[in-house]
Amino acid sequence: MHDVVGVRFKKAGKIYYFSPGDLDIKKDQSVIVETARGVEYGKVVIGKKQVDEDDVVLPLKKVIRIANEEDRKTMQENMDLARRAYSICLTKIEEHQLEMNLVDVEYTFDRNKVLFYFTADGRIDFRELVKDLASIFRTRIELRQIGVRDEAKMLGGIGPCGRVLCCSSFLGDFEPVSIKMAKDQNLSLNPAKISGLCGRLMCCLKYENDHYEEAKKELPDVGEPISTPAGHGKVAGINILERLVEVELNETQHILEYSLDELMAEGHIVRS
Repeated sequence: MHDVVGVRFKKAGKIYYFSPGDLDIKKDQSVIVETARGVEYGKVVIGKKQVDEDDVVLPLKKVIRIANEEDRKTMQENMDLARRAYSICLTKIEEHQLEMNLVDVEYTFDRNKVLFYFTADGRIDFRELVKDLASIFRTRIELRQIGVRDEAKMLGGIGPCGRVLCCSSFLGDFEPVSIKMAKDQNLSLNPAKISGLCGRLMCCLKYENDHYEEAKKELPDVGEPISTPAGHGKVAGINILERLVEVELNETQHILEYSLDELMAEGHIVRS
């Protein structure tokens, strides 16, 4: 078992584990840690706890210190510098006539690197752009191409539900979402209704998917033969949330609705 604290570097960003060492670190405190990118400023979102060795990547890096007022000032200065760098980079992109959309700019805490995040339809030759930016900022430059889901996470916005985007407010990681999830939940397959601001399938299709998959195991399939108190028929439709089965009777073609519990209690479901 290892003592760890969970640290985030961005709102709704991925949580990384660090060793608290001998420091008395509490949840919601800001800390300075060493990462693969260099020294970074982050917020503790998971207080000190013990985790199994299989749940962490060893060796664990230690928290350098709890952030002080000077560190917070440095962080604010970095944000101001990033805004200036954003404007400069936009100008340089126009000068080089590059087909790319600048999304965000970020300084590492120690200012050893400036990261420029952008989207583009294909590969971009930005070598000359990097030379220009390096001559201006006199530090390491990294241009990182991101996808449209990452762009939405960085920029934020209001989803079709009227709430702030899940990805920008609390989702740490993107999970795979498929059109099958929409089909299993009997949702409209109109892309405009099941797509988020990023143009991809909405992340929330994943939230209830496990429940739907479990519920479908209990319900009969559409078209399956079935017996009812009113006679034999076939399943014409199912309501997964309310556990209802619509049955089309063979003799009259009338459609009747039964609860799954009612059919199972009477032993009417016939598996072919």
